[in-house]
Amino acid sequence: MSTGLTTIGFDADDTLWHNEHFFRLTEARFAELLADWCEKDNLVERLLDAERRNLALYGYGIKGFILSMIETAVEVSDGRAPSSVLGAILEAGREMLSHPVDALPHVNETLEALSGDFRLVLITKGDFFDQERKIAESGLAERFDAIEIVHEKTTGTYETLFARHGDGAARAAMVGNSLKSDILPALQAGSHAVHVPYEITWELERAEEPDGHERFHRLPDLSGLPALLARLRDGATS
Repeated sequence: MSTGLTTIGFDADDTLWHNEHFFRLTEARFAELLADWCEKDNLVERLLDAERRNLALYGYGIKGFILSMIETAVEVSDGRAPSSVLGAILEAGREMLSHPVDALPHVNETLEALSGDFRLVLITKGDFFDQERKIAESGLAERFDAIEIVHEKTTGTYETLFARHGDGAARAAMVGNSLKSDILPALQAGSHAVHVPYEITWELERAEEPDGHERFHRLPDLSGLPALLARLRDGATS
């Protein structure tokens, strides 16, 4: 019996283009700037704690990351970090906000192969203006039938968006690199979910794989996605 799969959702950052790599480079620069006050491993933990605390206030993305770095710099230096250090942190953030958008392997050919057979929906979270910039610079916007920038990805997010742009969550699949944001809530909504891991995973996006779930799938990269979705559309579960 056919699954009736009609709609495919795609995450953007670290699924379609590189993103986390730039955060880690900036984090390394941050550690150099604060080396006189804090050892690197401890500093990274302190920064992560600040990011965790601030998610509800600043949301996801570069701007919240910059504010968390400044907060951490003030804390670990007991307010003694000079303006030159804080200025360098701000400059690093500005560089992040203008970093190039480099597509990951197999993105263009995969989207081209799926176009026409499925409705394609880009579902990304983070700072609205930065996400808009990256989508525009990627040149991929025209590949999608709909684009949604959301504050958070929850079960309700996928239920709502797959109903809005497709035939409901049960007839959709979500493709992404984050188990926490792209995979688990999509499965809970009743969708298929295809995990395509990125080389780096942000600590706050880590989660355990849902072993044994019949709608969970894993691919090493996007090249195998058209064949997998064709099998799912025709009713296979593996």
